[in-house]
Amino acid sequence: QVHLVESGGGSVHPGGSLRLSCAASGTISSTDSMAWYRQAPGKERELVATLNFGGYSNVEDSVKGRFAISGDIAKNTVYLSMNNLRPEDAAVYYCNLPRWDRQYWGQGTQVTVSS
Repeated sequence: QVHLVESGGGSVHPGGSLRLSCAASGTISSTDSMAWYRQAPGKERELVATLNFGGYSNVEDSVKGRFAISGDIAKNTVYLSMNNLRPEDAAVYYCNLPRWDRQYWGQGTQVTVSS
């Protein structure tokens, strides 16, 4: 069983920065992948970035060059660094851990971007 807890959301002006954290309880291994998704009101949940603790990482084109994903397996934590935030980045951001038998999700953390 894994429990995911996100933190770091908040309200910023356009151009601002935030760093989200997702801490996982339970055992995380180098074969695990974790991801960040986001969901804006009235829109479907979309993938933002993925990281494998064995070394692979990727961010989606919509945020490439502004967002970065990183992880610390010793802390069972994955981070999402978000720079040059835009109003269209406003959403609830969710942490995800896929396993063979189920998907684990955090409760989400709100990111608001407005002037």
